[in-house]
Amino acid sequence: MGNQVEKLTHLNYAEVPTSDPNGIDPDDDGPRIGVSYIFSNDDDDDHDEHVDRFSSENHRDNNEEKPFDPQDELECSIYYREECIYERSTGAATHSAESLLNKCRPGDLLEFVATGQYPHWAVYIGDFQVVHLHRAEIKNNFLTDVSQGKRGRIVNGLYRYRALPPEVIARNALDHVGSRDRELYWRNSECFAAWCRFGKREFKIGGEIRIGKQPYRLKLHFSEKKSHVLEFQSLEDLVMEKRRNDQIGKDAVMQELANHLNTTQDIKDIN
Repeated sequence: MGNQVEKLTHLNYAEVPTSDPNGIDPDDDGPRIGVSYIFSNDDDDDHDEHVDRFSSENHRDNNEEKPFDPQDELECSIYYREECIYERSTGAATHSAESLLNKCRPGDLLEFVATGQYPHWAVYIGDFQVVHLHRAEIKNNFLTDVSQGKRGRIVNGLYRYRALPPEVIARNALDHVGSRDRELYWRNSECFAAWCRFGKREFKIGGEIRIGKQPYRLKLHFSEKKSHVLEFQSLEDLVMEKRRNDQIGKDAVMQELANHLNTTQDIKDIN
């Protein structure tokens, strides 16, 4: 397959084989229908055209961020077969870059968020610096520059894999600084940062063979009684879809599901 793939149009639920929004397929007691996709690299690029300059002043003048709305964040869980390997709940506090610096320790995973943009992940390596994947290159920059005015948070606990020692995490990140384009093994900043911390090949491009059944499930939680499940053949594909949901927000995901499943009446009351 190689490290570069053709850029496809944005995926939407009209193109996704899915199951009932309650997580139950009324016509089939077997597994839910799943799907596998090929995505373009580095989805962060689509919404942050000024980051290469790392000038906070220019960014505020030319590309004002919308305030992050935690109420539009979609709760979700990831399962590998029956094991939960990731879980995000809404309401996690975010901080300014300056405040975040006081909380970080080497090896921490950081996530910078803004409404309507893909979340940007980075690995904190100490001395106010992070390593991150952006614009098809792995870079070492100051945390305050990378944040570009976005609020951030430490997200070590989202993935439930066992973390490597802090010095190994930092070395994993620093060893790849300067890698770019066809040298890269990750499609986006989240996969790169997570690989640095956990060392799992599943975060790499082509880290898993896409054959047979879909062992990964992405469960979207709309309320205590309403959820929806998608299945994937690889963690890499699932992460790309999860990040797309992060970018468009909870309300848009609900609307896509309503349009595709013709169940507007069933989910219109979900908050």
